[in-house]
Amino acid sequence: MRKLRYKVLFFGLLVVSAFSNAQEKTSASAEELAKQLANPVAALISVPLQNNFEFGVGPFDGFKYNLNIQPVIPVSLGENWNMISRTIVPVISQSDVTARGNSETGLGDVAQSLYFSPKEVQNGLVWGVGPILLIPTATNDALGMKKWTIGPNALLLKIKGQWTYGALVNHMWSYAGTGTGDINATFFQPFVTYATKTGSSVTVASENTQSWNFDIFGGFAGVYYSKVTSFGNQMVQLGGGPKFYYGNNPMNPKWGIRANLILLFPK
Repeated sequence: MRKLRYKVLFFGLLVVSAFSNAQEKTSASAEELAKQLANPVAALISVPLQNNFEFGVGPFDGFKYNLNIQPVIPVSLGENWNMISRTIVPVISQSDVTARGNSETGLGDVAQSLYFSPKEVQNGLVWGVGPILLIPTATNDALGMKKWTIGPNALLLKIKGQWTYGALVNHMWSYAGTGTGDINATFFQPFVTYATKTGSSVTVASENTQSWNFDIFGGFAGVYYSKVTSFGNQMVQLGGGPKFYYGNNPMNPKWGIRANLILLFPK
């Protein structure tokens, strides 16, 4: 447990150092990138590395580190439509979560989303719909559901000046696998982002999951500050902030921290 906390401290120092040493981009391109990053279906290739540190997890007051590798790849479908592929590959390390003294490290279940979205934006409204698939790739039973799931996926957002606000929603049902109990769950993520002209942004968002079969609700709200900058020729966004949990999920952490490094590949 102590080693994991040292890793958290070390990572935090790296992030602070990166903010101090990176070359700031204050051009219009940095502002535009910040706005595109607030739009989940923007035609921008990016590779977010989302680091989640969760403290006081479950009845054993455990610790969990979850690195989500999330490549976003837009594909043009003719003159009018884009298809946006968003993949989430979780790498997890945890201790005192399943039982006191236990620790698990490995790959979690991969989530694959596709959004079909019109290229033309009218009155600042952006929307996208498509399927979401959860693939049971976990390398440890404690890190996944052992279920194949599928369902619909949708988003709606409004861009108005420096503001972007909207929501993501999906629902998943399990249809195969060896895990205990069927999955019948709804995910809802409202968000609002203010992007400045210097490439920085502030986002307030919550992520909420309702399991209908087990009558369990869990979620958190987070406040994140981000900045578009560069390391040499590589454009990136650095950011992070605290997370505050609520709901009746017995595995909810007491609190958490999110730190993002997003590699950007603008056209």
